[in-house]
Amino acid sequence: MSKNILVTGGAGYVGSHTCKALAAAGYIPVVYDSLVQGFDWAVRWGPFEHGDVRDGVRLREVFAKYQPAALFHFAGFIAVGESVEKPDLYYDNNINGLLSTLKIARGFRVRQVVFSSSAAIYGNPDETQIAEDHPKNILNPYAATKSLSEQILADYDRAFGLRSVSLRYFNAAGADAEGETGEAHSPETHLIPLAFRAIYDPGFTLSIFGNDYDTPDGTAVRDYVHVTDLADAHLRALKYLEAGGATTALNLGSGRGYSIREILEAIEKVTGKPVPAIDAPRRAGDPAVLAADIKKAEKILGWKPGYSDLETIVKTAGAWEKGRWAGKFPKPLRSK
Repeated sequence: MSKNILVTGGAGYVGSHTCKALAAAGYIPVVYDSLVQGFDWAVRWGPFEHGDVRDGVRLREVFAKYQPAALFHFAGFIAVGESVEKPDLYYDNNINGLLSTLKIARGFRVRQVVFSSSAAIYGNPDETQIAEDHPKNILNPYAATKSLSEQILADYDRAFGLRSVSLRYFNAAGADAEGETGEAHSPETHLIPLAFRAIYDPGFTLSIFGNDYDTPDGTAVRDYVHVTDLADAHLRALKYLEAGGATTALNLGSGRGYSIREILEAIEKVTGKPVPAIDAPRRAGDPAVLAADIKKAEKILGWKPGYSDLETIVKTAGAWEKGRWAGKFPKPLRSK
């Protein structure tokens, strides 16, 4: 069997960490990325092919060249606010891109897909500890594209025997412990990198949206999962499918939540510097507490987060951000 795995969007945050995990396990991650949101320096563990997932001609060339055994699909736009402003962009890239990729994959007899989904499909949940059977509550086009993508994959299994695992991330955080890849979004919307930006960028102050929630310190509580744990879950999902596992969807989180102030205190402890921050009004629709019930992923994949304690998340993110703000990006090591 081919050891080649096609990784669409593999030049991005979670994708690049997953490529490292695949390579360490003996696979060859073939990154297919438009570099609209990814970075060439993040492609370090296998061949790189430039292209858009909506380009069927280019995709067919890459599938023919590498004959991948499985598909990892990360190639989706992820900014919630932008999806509200540009729903056409999100439906085109996230849905048409998936359909285009699956069409080519089927033609090359690829029958295993690991899909990058999101806990955003739960919207404002009724419970603070969310299991996979919690009702979906779609609040924005980004979440809609993730929910619809999962439905497409379920339908493709029934119709074509294409089995998949959809992994619903909560809040991806942290960075590769060896500093070879890490988080870099433009624009950045995630709390931890924004908190480090407030330390390193004199012109930026972090906004804390809401200080009157029904939580111990008044700030919102969220579940943060280390990106290395996410990468491990993707590898385990592939092994599960290789062993004949059925199509399923799984939550990935740490199983507990941390408040915004707890995150900032941990960052201040690691850096020895206060995080410049101001209180701001709540954002509409933000619930007080969100955390993952991860028992299903533990049972099906044998997965357990090993890096998602707050100290490890903040230390690895801090080392990466310190280097980023010093201009020390990893050098590109692309192979073609």
